[in-house]
Amino acid sequence: MKGVILVGGYGTRLEPLTYISNKHLLPIYNKPMIEYGLAALRDAGIREVCAVLGGEKADQVMKYLGDGFRYGVSISYVWQGEPKGVGHAISCAKNFVGNEKFIVYLADNIFETGVMSLVKNFENSGCDAYLLLKEVEHPERYGVVEFDKNGKIIGLEEKPKQSKSKWIISGAYGFKPIVFNVIDELRPSWRGEIEITEAIDKMVKKGLDVGYDKLQGRWFDAGTFDDILEASIFMKEKMRGR
Repeated sequence: MKGVILVGGYGTRLEPLTYISNKHLLPIYNKPMIEYGLAALRDAGIREVCAVLGGEKADQVMKYLGDGFRYGVSISYVWQGEPKGVGHAISCAKNFVGNEKFIVYLADNIFETGVMSLVKNFENSGCDAYLLLKEVEHPERYGVVEFDKNGKIIGLEEKPKQSKSKWIISGAYGFKPIVFNVIDELRPSWRGEIEITEAIDKMVKKGLDVGYDKLQGRWFDAGTFDDILEASIFMKEKMRGR
């Protein structure tokens, strides 16, 4: 199984730091946030990783990570150009993925328990897509999942005005290559982006098998200064065994 780590976006909510640094090289406690994602993929047994670059100062990421040898993985790079959404970024890795299953990891996400269970359960499930879901207090900020009475996913919606549940998709997914065909059918959303939430919703509507795990442990979407501070404090305490 291969890994695709998404390293795009302008990091406008993290200005002025992103005037001088790529967002994903900003520190979470004692190391750049992107290293948490690489470590999570490596620890889950993934050795081939494609970094999809976009936005500002992407060359800094290539220079810092190199070929991935010191992280125990092999890293190749593709250029997304203008950030056009997670769905578009994933489609940029089509040639890298080939006919294999793959894990997508958003580089500004940090999972306390990593993605080992996601990789294992996706591999054993036979599903066309596999999600890590998290219950949150403000689901309207994310891609929200709707279930039937038996707990089966029946729909997803990106940043809805009225959320149909408190469960949202976090920043790690498992896919079979069929997802590329679905992404090709999409048009930009009202945000001007190719939404991965819409792609997964379309997979559900097509009758493809979309499975999920409910995320255990803490999860951080490190897109603001407060998020970075909270994640840094948590990782500091965890590393000290508290």
